[in-house]
Amino acid sequence: MADFSFKVSPNILLGSYSATRIGQSVLSYGTKFMVIVDPILRENGSAEKITKALDDKKIDYFIFDQLSSGGDSEILERTLKLAREAHVQGVIAVGGGKPISIARGTCSLFNEEHDLYDYLDGAVPKSNPLPLIVIPTTIRDAFVFTDSVPLVDARSSTLKLLKSQHGIAKLVLFDPTLTATLTENQLESMSLETLCLATESYLSQRENFFSDMIAEKSIELFSYALDGSQTLTITTPKEELLSQAGCMASLSAATSSIGIASLLSMCINARYKISRSLVTTILFPYMVEECAKFKADRIASLARKMNIAQPEQTNEEAAHAFAENIRQRIAKANLPARLKDLSISLEQLALAAEDAGQLDIVNNLPRSMNSDDLFGLIKTAF
Repeated sequence: MADFSFKVSPNILLGSYSATRIGQSVLSYGTKFMVIVDPILRENGSAEKITKALDDKKIDYFIFDQLSSGGDSEILERTLKLAREAHVQGVIAVGGGKPISIARGTCSLFNEEHDLYDYLDGAVPKSNPLPLIVIPTTIRDAFVFTDSVPLVDARSSTLKLLKSQHGIAKLVLFDPTLTATLTENQLESMSLETLCLATESYLSQRENFFSDMIAEKSIELFSYALDGSQTLTITTPKEELLSQAGCMASLSAATSSIGIASLLSMCINARYKISRSLVTTILFPYMVEECAKFKADRIASLARKMNIAQPEQTNEEAAHAFAENIRQRIAKANLPARLKDLSISLEQLALAAEDAGQLDIVNNLPRSMNSDDLFGLIKTAF
């Protein structure tokens, strides 16, 4: 077994209404901040929970919510310019994957002197980063605990992974009440996407005892959240169980790796702006069936943890039951079951498969795969 090294960097705070108490935590890192927030959260009033907490502590801040114009790299150029001109002491990210990635990139490159695209092309930042506070409003973020930042390169509309310094995020705060902004459809697809993330980390070539332990607990919590507990001892509300499971799935992915479905969905989203959650959900059962050819025992273990498979079933039967259970959940939630339902062509998907094959993540997949193998899975799910 390879040596296992895990650095615990961010403080993690998870609890209902914890966002309303963020002011005191922020003061530990400065008094002047840039708040990068999903514009939807400003429209529905959810962002006010955070800004009021900052106002109560007399913290100086300004809000950036222009996240829809241009590729991520163009937006990052603007946030870097604004943050430097304002001489901020830190950044607060509120929302889903996009505002968090932009905020992480801003903190990482704030004190750097070279052009942004040098770093997107592989250069590694050397300066001290700004402190970052992350408040996810969705239940998943595969990269929040890693040293890689997923960004869309505006020059090519392809996914790039920006290398960042270790320990940028000082506090990651999960507030289950913030997921109330999600529609029922969004919550269902994100729940399945996060379940997929935990499954992928469990099947990755980089899996280890720590990621396995966290992934198994994450999947157990998902089972309670989606299907209810078999005993009366689990009385935690569904939204809290989903936040706990999502936090653990992100930790597991950080110590292991994302997998086939997540990688492809990110590349498809980068090129064509199609929902990452929907693409991941569609690919999920096909990914399970692919991995069942050589890791049926591990998939069967997860199926039994979710009470999907019976003890007397073989590993192959249990793995098949796991894939079919996912399809039943997709149908019950009235989510698209095929990639063709997303109004995208196979020719377009072929380009995304090529993009995925160029990223280092392919080395962490459950088996050795190239762009052709990834496109083969896409064709099966089309």
